[in-house]
Amino acid sequence: MRKIGLIAGGGELPLSLVRHCQSVGRPFFVIRLKGFAASELAAFDGADLGVAELGKGFAALRAAGCENVCFAGGIDRPSLADLRPDARGLIALPGALKAARGGDDALLTFLLREFEKEGFAVEGAHQVRGDLVLGEGTLGRHTPGPAHQNDIARALEAARAIGRLDAGQGAAVCNGLILALEAQEGTDAMLARVAGLPTAIRGTVEARRGVLAKACKPGQEKRIDMPTIGPSTVRLAAEAGLAGIVGEVGRLLVLERDEVGALADTLGLFVFGVSETS
Repeated sequence: MRKIGLIAGGGELPLSLVRHCQSVGRPFFVIRLKGFAASELAAFDGADLGVAELGKGFAALRAAGCENVCFAGGIDRPSLADLRPDARGLIALPGALKAARGGDDALLTFLLREFEKEGFAVEGAHQVRGDLVLGEGTLGRHTPGPAHQNDIARALEAARAIGRLDAGQGAAVCNGLILALEAQEGTDAMLARVAGLPTAIRGTVEARRGVLAKACKPGQEKRIDMPTIGPSTVRLAAEAGLAGIVGEVGRLLVLERDEVGALADTLGLFVFGVSETS
């Protein structure tokens, strides 16, 4: 197996990929992005670099023998004042600033191309670990019923609409009413907002209503920033009184799948994969 360099931002995904590589015997090297990567990643072979230190990153990956790379985990868009680019980073900076005006997806795609220019093959997290993606149908015991179908369709429509604006990937809907749309704050903060809404327009723990949907942005480069859920998503959706979570088959990463299914069963939510033809 080709050695892979994991470009690690925040969240659970980088550690999940590290554990997978260990379990299948795939050699790996971790570029821990300063200010974002989890402290647990310090235990593994790697390097700590700033987001604009491209030259140092390319050199470290080559020295480690990496042929492939995978971008994993989230990063907040840094301010120009916080950037400390090295010489290679300075070369890329004008193009990165231009791409950033087109939105987050355009910026991430630009960075992916920079790695490809240097000869690295880029893998998506779902390619490194195929069992991360949501399959068709239910994950767990609970299944959406006829009463949920309109909310599922409406939430997916809303998530795709904000995706066209490169604004976010998630939407919460209850009885046809859009409760919240995800932007830069992320899904967890969006769900916390839903939990703070009046119970007259949303579900409760005793009477669950409404759906969270996450969807890829149209034309999104799926090797970077694919929509993701994990145990915290299920817990927060439950606290917000939602009845379930839906995503597109093969286009939603599920971290800690067993825990997600068990939590959904315990809390009374469905987690459901919707195919393009359903």
